Amino acid sequence: MLPEDRRVFLKKAGATLSATGAAAFLQQKAGANSSQALRVGVIGVGSQGKGHVSRFNGMDDVELVYICDPDMKRAGEVARDVDGVKVVSDLRRVLDDKTIDAVSIATPDHWHAPAAIMACDAGKHVYVEKPCAHSFREAQLLLSAARRNNRVVQHGTQQRSKRTTADAMQMLREGIIGDVLVAKAWNVQRRGTIGREQPSDPPSDFDYDMWVGPAEFVPFQKNCHHYHWRWWHNFGSGDMGNDGVHELDYARWGLGADGIPSKVSAIGGKYFFDDDQQFPDTQTVVFEYAGTDEQPMSKQLIFEMRLWSTNYPFNCDSGVEYYGTKGKMFISKRGKFEVYADRNQRMKDPKPQEPAPLLAENHYRDFVDAIKNDRKPQADIQIGFESTALSTLGNLATRLGRTITLDPNQQIVLGDEEANSMLTRTYRNGGHWAIPQGA
Repeated sequence: MLPEDRRVFLKKAGATLSATGAAAFLQQKAGANSSQALRVGVIGVGSQGKGHVSRFNGMDDVELVYICDPDMKRAGEVARDVDGVKVVSDLRRVLDDKTIDAVSIATPDHWHAPAAIMACDAGKHVYVEKPCAHSFREAQLLLSAARRNNRVVQHGTQQRSKRTTADAMQMLREGIIGDVLVAKAWNVQRRGTIGREQPSDPPSDFDYDMWVGPAEFVPFQKNCHHYHWRWWHNFGSGDMGNDGVHELDYARWGLGADGIPSKVSAIGGKYFFDDDQQFPDTQTVVFEYAGTDEQPMSKQLIFEMRLWSTNYPFNCDSGVEYYGTKGKMFISKRGKFEVYADRNQRMKDPKPQEPAPLLAENHYRDFVDAIKNDRKPQADIQIGFESTALSTLGNLATRLGRTITLDPNQQIVLGDEEANSMLTRTYRNGGHWAIPQGA
């Protein structure tokens, strides 16, 4: 990170949304009527983006104006369910429309931060899917863009708006298992192979050049675009940044680990699949958060991933265990929840002393309400940055095959120039209009 960027980042990262930004939004509405429809564009309508379209189109106080995707056939199919929506392939059409208040970004990972940064700079509020960035540096730049422009940016880690998860976190804060020192998250499932393919021509209605965007350009091949892009270094974040980032997020939440870790150790690789995937199918990563003046005890977050197994801890493919000085808690986004006191004595019907202070129990609703009510969303981009950092740093340590040590304040890797240089990514040779400034 450049020195000036770092100073700006550290000063603004924890800042609240200014009243000026929210007031500007409200003044754009006739009579400053906060109940008037929010005009939204959805960018990217693959499997997750279709859900975004359905969610926003179903809100009475939201008008879905644009559907944007470089696959015009797919975009047109999704648009059939939305009366009067405009279909475009270039996201700049959406961002240049001054009547648009907010965008929802459900593109492949390599577009998340570039599109979100451009949206913030265009004055739009942003809902961005997880992970919010393809690299650690991009996540820093997105956080800075959100604060610089006083924009609401919601990160797509929906457990932050789930009552069961929020109440479990409240119990941990109340000390139900004592001081939480270790959290162990897992992502265990049996995925399919992507096979092996050779470069070929893209479909005629798919703008592959637009789809690649600022990423390093590589020839099209059938197992490296829709959905399968997740397993390629150039476009995705592996399953640690795909499903795993959900568990990393609420593991960090319950652990009370703010900021970025001080040490990351990892091991893993392709133990099972023999195909074109570039990310590990087996991965174990350990993050250490060093003690601070505010929190003197060090803490540890463990992430385990096996993409070839159907034997799960607690018979659940994903979840987190929290180990405290007086007990243990298990919770999963699948709805399972257990609490144990010392000596593995299971507690009956545990409940928080006070319900968690959720402002909305729907992640999309929370995003809209945060814009209209001048507040941060429940998965504010600061939270998104810190949880995305775990996936980017975990993947980095796994690729290097060694422990990396960080300065959490300066947000740099110490004593390892190769690792430090890999906090950013490789962009398209010759440049591209979507490459973030300062990347």
